[in-house]
Order: sequence, then structure tokens, then C-alpha cells
Amino acid sequence: MLGYYFKLSLLSIKRNPILSTLMVAAIAVGIGASMTTITVNYAMGANPVPQKSDQLFAIQLDSWDPNRPYREPDILPDQVTYMDAMALMKNAPAKRQTAMSKVFAVIEPEGEDVRPFETEGRATFGDFFAMFSTPFLYGNGWSRESDDNLEMVTVLSKETNEKVFGGENSVGKFIRIAGREYKVVGVLDDYRPIPKYYDVTNGAFREPEGYYIPFNLIASLELSRSGNTNCWKPSDEDGFQGFLNSECVWIQFWAELPTENEQQEYLGFLNNYAKQQKELGRFPRPLNNKINDVMEWMELQGVVQDSAKIVMWLSVMFLMVCLLNTIGLLLTKFSTKSGEIGLRRALGASKRNLFIQHLMESGIIGFVGGIIGLGLAWGGLKGVSALFGKNVQHLVYLDSNMVIFAILLAIVSALLAGAYPTWRACNIQPAVQLKTQ
Repeated sequence: MLGYYFKLSLLSIKRNPILSTLMVAAIAVGIGASMTTITVNYAMGANPVPQKSDQLFAIQLDSWDPNRPYREPDILPDQVTYMDAMALMKNAPAKRQTAMSKVFAVIEPEGEDVRPFETEGRATFGDFFAMFSTPFLYGNGWSRESDDNLEMVTVLSKETNEKVFGGENSVGKFIRIAGREYKVVGVLDDYRPIPKYYDVTNGAFREPEGYYIPFNLIASLELSRSGNTNCWKPSDEDGFQGFLNSECVWIQFWAELPTENEQQEYLGFLNNYAKQQKELGRFPRPLNNKINDVMEWMELQGVVQDSAKIVMWLSVMFLMVCLLNTIGLLLTKFSTKSGEIGLRRALGASKRNLFIQHLMESGIIGFVGGIIGLGLAWGGLKGVSALFGKNVQHLVYLDSNMVIFAILLAIVSALLAGAYPTWRACNIQPAVQLKTQ
């Protein structure tokens, strides 16, 4: 029976090509506009590490200016000082934890085939790779002993390894970074978390770094950094060591805390540490330290911007306007079929059968509109990518979830739009309609 209704629906659509085309176009434009913004918001707010998002915590210590908060109304610094990072790495109770910061250098490949190139790196501790589930193509990360012994080791991104070593297994080879030789201990496979949750401070949608080195090398080699730095008071000392001992916040700090007991223990440690620092004349603000899991952290840092949410809801409202137009077109179309519907009712067709048939017609229109709308959404996302550049190129793509959602949204929208016109059409009194024929 459904096959018969499907055939009748196709005949009805072909019988009124202009009205059918207008309805498909209305739904396609609405789906295209809404899916463009929904896709961007979906990518921006997606859980980047669902298997561990409730175990990884960004650490906040309120060591800021006593006269004003770091950010209104009472937001703590999103990074920590070097002194605090080192104290936490040494004493804080965590399964794994890491301090990290962006660094910047020129990589000098051997030979003349590849020219030296600038790239950003990440100085971190060896726990980083296990904490953030980084996939390895070759080798692995470095050990805690490598951190403590200031070993000149590095993990390369897949892209950097392809540039310098042609994609071969480079573990055990040496690479020249900022004029110094580093031994390659690992090469990452494709690793591009969206958003880049472990460093939203320096850009949640920026490319991952090209290389990773032990964090302790920053102090011992006085490495150049490229990340965000904020200070609220001048340093009492000069030079690089003075900067390290200052109240400047420039280090992201994360801890892996799998259980609630570990989380409470860690927060208790932070509060006790802050009290000790208060006795030393630091941490002048009221006690207010926090740990935030991945999703809480992204919400706190406004990864999905309010402007993006507003644009998304405006596009959804535009889809509703398109559906109102579709309702009007369906009312027009079904009113021209009143004679046919009245005759079929007189011959014994039930309201239920007629309702299913005409609702199927709406569903077909929605499906076709959804397919065309996907094409429009793809074009819209390409336009966003061209407008905002490579920083958003990994946000503006339609994955399988979004494709399925778009088709379902189009069909459901068309069915909702067709429900009232179909109900009106099925309630035609056959006797009255036949009298007018």
C-alpha cells in the first residue's frame, strides 16, 4: 500500500511542477542556511575527547591583582605562573598532570631539498601524550626521567615529519630546532582535536603545533615563547629568571583526575597551597581556586561565541519562515485537488489513507529539498572558509552526522509543514464537493 501511495505522490508532484519546485526551493534554502550555522556551532561545541572529558581538568589559581579580577565579573586567570606550575608538578596529587606553553622556532632540515621554516611548538611534560590520547604513527612520547634530566628530545607532528623526513620513520634521528639538535622519539599520527581544548587561551581552533619538547627546557635554554602572557605587577628581578619568578600567567596546566575523590583531594591541595602562598605575601585575593573538566572549561572560556549562537538561531528562524511559505503553497496545491479528494472519499477512501498519501507527498518534497539544501550548506561552508581562512577550515565541513541530521530535519520540517494542509484536505465533505462539480 505504501508503494501505491508513493506512486500517487510522485504523480501529484509531477502534475504541479511549478508549485512543487517552489516548495522544494523554500525547504532547500531554509535547510541550506540553517545547516551552515548549525554545522559550525556543532563543530565548535563538540566534545573533543568524549572518552576522557570528565577526567581531564584545567587548573585555575587566583593569584591575580587584589584590586580587580582577571576578568569580570569574577573570573580567575586561565593560566598559571611559572612558580605555581613548578610547585604543582612537584607536589600535587594527580594520576598525570602537565604544565605547557607554546614556543616558537625555526626548523632547519638537512640538505637543500627543504628550506628552513618557522613553526610553533609546544613545551610540555611527558604526561601530555597519555593524558590527551595523542595517536602515534612512530615511536612514543618521552619519559618523566627525560623531563627531569633536561633531555633534548622531541615528538614531531605528522606534517613536520613529512616536511623534514619525507614521512619516513624518523625515530632515533636528529632534527635541528632553533639551532639546537633534538632527538626524535616519536611522530604523531593525524591529531587535530576540535576544539583544541587543552589551549583555548591561544586559539581553540588553531592548528596543532608542529613539534613537542620537554617543558623544563624553556627555563634552562631560555626559549622563545609565542603564547599569551598577562602580568598584573612588575617583576622584582631583571632578565629571564626575573620573568620566571614574576606574577605573570602564561602556562596552561591540566591534571588527570579519574575519580571524584581524586578531584576533591586535588582541589583541597590547591586551597592548602594557596593558603601557604598567602603567608608568603602572594595570592592576595580571597581563596577561590577551581578545577574545570573539558566541557566546563570550554563553556567558561566561551569557545562557542554568543554571536555564533545568535546567527544560528536567526537561521533557524529563517527556516521557520520558509516552512510557513511551504504551508501556504501546500494549502494552495491541495485546494486544487479538492474535487479528486471528494471523489475518492465518496468511493470509500478513508481519511487515514488520504492523510498518509498526502503526508508522504510532503515527505518526498522535504527529502528532495534536504538533498538540495545539503548542496547549499556545502557552498555556504566553503564561503565561510574562504572568508575566515584556515583557522576555521576544520569547522566548516559536513560529517556523516550532519548529513543525516540535515535530511531528517528537512523531512520532519516538510511533514510538519504538510500536517495542517493535509488535515484540511482530508476533511473535505464529499457530498458538498461533488455538488459543486
